[in-house]
Amino acid sequence: MTMKPKEREALLRTLQTRFEKNMRRHEGVSWAQVQARLEGKGKALESLLAMEATGGEPDVVAGGGRSGELRFCDCSPESPVGRRSVCYDAESRVARKEHRPESSALEMAAAMGTELLTEEEYRELQELGEFDLKTSSWIATPAGVRGLGGALFCDRRYGKVFVYHNGAQSYYAARGFRTRLRV
Repeated sequence: MTMKPKEREALLRTLQTRFEKNMRRHEGVSWAQVQARLEGKGKALESLLAMEATGGEPDVVAGGGRSGELRFCDCSPESPVGRRSVCYDAESRVARKEHRPESSALEMAAAMGTELLTEEEYRELQELGEFDLKTSSWIATPAGVRGLGGALFCDRRYGKVFVYHNGAQSYYAARGFRTRLRV
């Protein structure tokens, strides 16, 4: 998918507005740095567009440093609405006998060119605001847990971040997933 110039301009305006409105998320990073980092990175812009189109509200949550690398993350208040009601991965989706969803968290993330947040990244995000007060989000699950048929998800309740487990085949209307993109 190649972005049209108007799509690119609209996306950059949306990202800049969100960036400037939420400076606490990326202290020490300027919008000029973000623009420079995104320049000529069509794949990254396509990923950010997919994050935005599915309700993720991507924003810079880490960056700068020596490498200049930026990390964008879904900062929507609740798990992105366009990514809910999905199993954890393709294996779990295919294994469902009934009510098989069209996709899974890992499949959708891969199609967007992004990755699920790790538990550490999820906790770091929660230090920047309060997310998933009514929903929950699948997170990257260690192979040992996944090998036993499970998957991990997180939410924020009672002022705390909780990590839970569920069968990877499960899915709920209030559970989606958050992703990150390194640029």
